[in-house]
Amino acid sequence: MRAVRLPHGAGDGRAAPAQAGRHGAGDGREVLAGAGPGDGRPVFPSPRETGGPPGAGRGTATPVDAGAAAGAGASLGQGFAVPAPHGVRGVRPVVLKGAEVTVAHGGPRAARAAETSPRPASRWVREPTPPRPVARYLPPPAPECVLTRDGTYAARLTLAADGESWLPERWALGGPEPYVVPLPGNQPEEPDAEVQPMSDGRVLIHRTAGLRHTFSLLYPTGPGTGELSVGSVECPDGESLRLLPPAPDGRRAYAVAVSPGGSTAVWLVAGGSCGPEHLGEVRGHCSGGVWLDHEGRMLALDRAAGGRTKTVVVDLARGCEVSPLLQISAESDDRLVTADPDSGLLLIRSDAPSPGRHRLGWGVLGSTLPVRFPEGLCPAECVMTPFAVQPGQVLTPEACSVALRVDGVGGSWIGLWRPADRRVTHVAAPAGWLIGAGRFDAGGELRLPYAAGEEPCGLATVLAPPADVADSASVPVRPVPLQQSPLATV
Repeated sequence: MRAVRLPHGAGDGRAAPAQAGRHGAGDGREVLAGAGPGDGRPVFPSPRETGGPPGAGRGTATPVDAGAAAGAGASLGQGFAVPAPHGVRGVRPVVLKGAEVTVAHGGPRAARAAETSPRPASRWVREPTPPRPVARYLPPPAPECVLTRDGTYAARLTLAADGESWLPERWALGGPEPYVVPLPGNQPEEPDAEVQPMSDGRVLIHRTAGLRHTFSLLYPTGPGTGELSVGSVECPDGESLRLLPPAPDGRRAYAVAVSPGGSTAVWLVAGGSCGPEHLGEVRGHCSGGVWLDHEGRMLALDRAAGGRTKTVVVDLARGCEVSPLLQISAESDDRLVTADPDSGLLLIRSDAPSPGRHRLGWGVLGSTLPVRFPEGLCPAECVMTPFAVQPGQVLTPEACSVALRVDGVGGSWIGLWRPADRRVTHVAAPAGWLIGAGRFDAGGELRLPYAAGEEPCGLATVLAPPADVADSASVPVRPVPLQQSPLATV
């Protein structure tokens, strides 16, 4: 598409005087040639619109004691639109010499123009600036084992002795010696079933049967397994439902259901008063899930809307009220990977510092300081994913030890890092490590569950390296502004 500045006239063949103005209707205004309806009217790009009405017909919950639908999610009404840009952006004028505009006939202006020599018109071609590279985002791999927030219990789905069927396991890690309890049911589990440990030692299992998602609590009963049905949620065709990470209190469990229409429903699936409860809706396609407090009220979700992904905070106590959390730049994808409520440390993955590539950085919740993206967290030959943060470091996020899952050509191993050091210490993982699972204690010891050979349940300990403050200034970082968090008082 090119814009041609014509001297006088509106495409009706009228001639123009030698001295032409730049504005006005018919007195030298700029029009786009070859892009309009042929009458010389200016043509500009239409405002960009996003959103749209989210899909209606949310899932219904079926409590066990009622045997009927407990409620349905409400439709979200109309969508929202991103404000249109001011003027024409993303273009660069290039002057092409020797361009001419031919006129055929006209009135008095044509006669006056014939008395002077024709003046070649300059032609302005609007070339779009190179688009921002699109960074392909790969969701972090799921851990092989799920731990409670305090690390007392763990649960996983593993192969049975026959090597073909699947069964849940509960790991007890809070005592002096860890041990495992198999929880086989009346029939083998599907490999896509989800398990989550509760603080009382029971294991929540999420099964899928067609459009119905069922939830049950498993617990050992001597030689067998007891099962307490919690309820079910029916989702329309095309809607997916998954469990969120374990809640901080360990007594409740939450799930999100994403509809193809572009909305996300939040469910309380265990720990409620009467079966699964629909808590509210969030506009946009939401992924991730990070808890920001110790009460299980503030939930961070990565919401995709308008072609960009930004992390928002969902207040579960106020009907899933949404407020923004990450806004590094208008054109970047900003996702929250993990957070520590004690220190306020945030681990963020964003393409703001390097368009076309997602990098790992860190910031502080409620702080006006910029997000930093250390070079040590962004190696080209491997991918780093945080899975544990040292708790108890109140008001000292720079001193928090962070455990990283490092995936490279040679497999997976452990990386230990502190914001104050900005360098990563690589440690070999114990044999049989349940990849992506682990927890720090307040003293900085990292506990890693593993199952290898004759030891079906083990807990390895890795000590965090001492802080190296002198080396903290050796790695350059590129600061990117972070929007002030609305949760500064949390």
